[in-house]
Amino acid sequence: MGFFKNMVTSQLIDVIEWKDDTQNTMVHRYDMNGKEIMMGAQLTVRESQAAVFVNEGQLADVYQPGRYELSTQNMPIMTALKSWKFGFNSPFKADVYFVNTKQFLDRKWGTSNPVMMRDTDFGMIRIRAFGIYAFRVTNPEVFLKEVFGTNSLFTVEDVEGQIKRSLVSGLSDAIAESKIPALDLAANYEELGQYALKALAPKLDALGLGLTSFVIENISLPEEVEKSIDKRTSMGVVGDLNKYSQFQAAEAMREAANNPNGGGMAGMGVGMGAGAAMGQMFSQSMNAGAQPAAAPQAATVPCVSCGKPIEVGSRFCPECGAAQRAVAKCTGCGGELQPGTKFCPVCGQKVE
Repeated sequence: MGFFKNMVTSQLIDVIEWKDDTQNTMVHRYDMNGKEIMMGAQLTVRESQAAVFVNEGQLADVYQPGRYELSTQNMPIMTALKSWKFGFNSPFKADVYFVNTKQFLDRKWGTSNPVMMRDTDFGMIRIRAFGIYAFRVTNPEVFLKEVFGTNSLFTVEDVEGQIKRSLVSGLSDAIAESKIPALDLAANYEELGQYALKALAPKLDALGLGLTSFVIENISLPEEVEKSIDKRTSMGVVGDLNKYSQFQAAEAMREAANNPNGGGMAGMGVGMGAGAAMGQMFSQSMNAGAQPAAAPQAATVPCVSCGKPIEVGSRFCPECGAAQRAVAKCTGCGGELQPGTKFCPVCGQKVE
């Protein structure tokens, strides 16, 4: 009789627990090994875990961290599904899943293909980005329903691809909606990360997951855009072009003085001339671009009738229509004389 009792007891489970010795397991199905769970069995749920009982494919009771003695009192959903009444004490069958609710840290993300964005300075450009993120299971029931299914084991790698694609999509939307110029992206990594974190939360909530951190380590621009930025930086470093030409001349003088092969004065002259010419060329080109040349104005004389200025050589005044006198010429040199002139402004001969 005792042997039979021991055999029956060995077919029952009286302790249920999961000691996680991995770094990437998200869900572990407890191995029943064909046994039944004894009513009154001890269930131990450690910190950063949740235990979910499943009865014939239906989710039943969920247990948070703690120690439980299984009974009909603390298994209300299972009791309802099994139709247990009047203090049921017999062994029963059920699947038990342990869900890892800790944070999974230092997960890498990156853009596999360039992301298109519209920039105010450079127009349409392509960018690449990479960084790290962390996530956790926030709702074990939703996660089991929407993601896990009926597998016996589920790891981070099984869901990582979905999360990464969501992150890249959310970051692209965040950059587009923030309208931050490409030149200022590096100064706004943290703001973009927080914006993307909030934008992605609803997408992961639907899977029972929560994004706990999202860090942008780098956003790289195309090579041609980086060259354009370098040119702008160089122009900013040059600053005052007149002072730059003076600096070039001084450098040429120093190099000529240190030249051990003679020809110091000739080299110094060439260097100073080149520096001065370069400075003048930059200065003239900048001034020409900044200030358009004024159009030359035609010479004018006052109208003999109304006094309004009219072009030299006009026969009639465009204001009053009065005929203008013929232009007098000097008898000595033939130069034109203005009305009322007593001496020729060219040769000084007295006007008759």
